[in-house]
Amino acid sequence: METRQYVIGTIVANVSGVLSRVSGMFTRRGFNIDSLTVGETESSGFSRITIAFHGDDDIKERIVRQLEKLHDVKEVEVLDNSETVIRELLLLKVKNTPSTRQDIMTAVEIFRSKIVDYSTTALICELTGETAKIDAFIELMKPYGIMEMCRTGIVAVERGENCLKTR
Repeated sequence: METRQYVIGTIVANVSGVLSRVSGMFTRRGFNIDSLTVGETESSGFSRITIAFHGDDDIKERIVRQLEKLHDVKEVEVLDNSETVIRELLLLKVKNTPSTRQDIMTAVEIFRSKIVDYSTTALICELTGETAKIDAFIELMKPYGIMEMCRTGIVAVERGENCLKTR
């Protein structure tokens, strides 16, 4: 069977231990999580967990069924990539030298990134976009000397009126 990346949006009760139970479910079954993000929703009693993983249709269906069985999980939905806005945030610290500064600034402009911290020895760039854009920016910055980076993992919201509901 063909494996591909799936993105699942999940609404859970905003209580301690939920994230541990969700990630533990993946671990116990030997599934790897590519990306996991979590944050409070528009309703403070609920959190939204976005999970990206690789697998085939059978694995996807098993994961959805297992998530739906977990206590405090209110809704689970596999998000259609073509009907979903998917973004990631990157903070990347790169060496700042007089000889490379202009090239870095040009790349920042082309990628619609921004410099959020500047010193004579380092620049911190902030970039949001699809994972492929983030990966391309990282590859472009490697020759300049990446000192540190932090990625959020993906967040995803369906286009139009489709919504995960906090019940």
